[in-house]
Formats: sequence, structure tokens, C-alpha cells
Amino acid sequence: MSNLVFEDIRRRLRETQQEFDREFDRMLAEGRERFRYERRRGKVVFERNVRRLHLRQRIGVWRYIKDAPIAFILTAPVIYGMILPFAILDLSISLYQQVCFRVYGIPLVRRSDYLIVDRHRLPYLNLIEKLNCVYCGYGNQVLEYAREVSGRTEQFWCPIKHAQRTMDPHPRTSSFVDYGDAAGYREDLPRLRKQWEDERQLQL
Repeated sequence: MSNLVFEDIRRRLRETQQEFDREFDRMLAEGRERFRYERRRGKVVFERNVRRLHLRQRIGVWRYIKDAPIAFILTAPVIYGMILPFAILDLSISLYQQVCFRVYGIPLVRRSDYLIVDRHRLPYLNLIEKLNCVYCGYGNQVLEYAREVSGRTEQFWCPIKHAQRTMDPHPRTSSFVDYGDAAGYREDLPRLRKQWEDERQLQL
């Protein structure tokens, strides 16, 4: 009975996720209309008068640096020092899935679905703010990309729930076998190794 209840909750949450996606898309459409921009060949283009307004609201680089707290300036090398680990993770996770996923028969994760870099095109950001936005977007999206690759790997090799709920389990965890269910593990492992739903359908 508990599994039936869980599946019903999961179904309702999936429907809620779909409703959320539709509402989010509607909000994006409203934002495009309100702030007067459209996408052309993958790029965001603002109306000319809106772009002029944005340029007037941009803070110059020198003023931006002059007004910044000294602690922000001193910690900048520490923040930007993380670019190397992020780049290594990006490269290594891409190489890993290209080799191993092809061997295991796991569908490849499309990197382009995760690496969305567009905030640097906003005219009201100065050069430093644009760089910050590119860096923050890249770092967070590499982690999202790596999470999906590692999640698919876990589903293939060890699709077992933990005895204690982790802080933020990835969506695939909900379909894993219960902790301690030895028979279920042996029985469900072949199925789970072929069950590759789109991640959006797995969201809880």
C-alpha cells in the first residue's frame, strides 16, 4: 500500500511540476512583453528605446570599482580562482560520459541543455557585471550538468535509496529501490538500467 501511495503522490507532484512549467513559461512571455525583447536566432534583442534606457542605467566600471567594499575586491581572486576546478569538472564529466555512457548504453546528457549563457547581453550591466554573470551562470550550470550525469550513473550502478533522506536528492532517486530490499534490487536493476525518462518527468 505504501508504494501505491508513494506513486500517487509522485504522479500528483509530476502534474504540479508540469503546471509550474506552464506558469513559468507564461511569466517569461509576460516578461518579454513587459520589457520589450524577443529572441532572434537564439539571441535576445531589446527594442531600441529600451536598450537606450538600459544604457543610461549602466554604472561605469571605474565608479563600480570605486564604490565596491574593499572586502569584495580582496576576495575576488578567491572567487575567480574556482574557474579552474569548474572547467576541469566540465571537461572531465563530458569526457567521462562520452566514453562510459556509450559503453553502458546510457543516453548522453546534452551539455547545451544546461549551459545557458545569456545574461551578459543585458545592456544595463557594465563589463565587470557581465563577467560576473557569465562566471556565476557557468559555475552553477556546470554543477547542474554534472549532477544529471552522476545521477544517471547512480541509476545504472547503484539505484538504492539511502537509509536516511539526503538534503536535496536528485529526481532519479525517487524511482530507486528501497534500502534493505535485496530481492527488489536484483529484480529491478535490469529495468532501472533501461528506464531513461526525461529528467523533467522525474521532478518531484
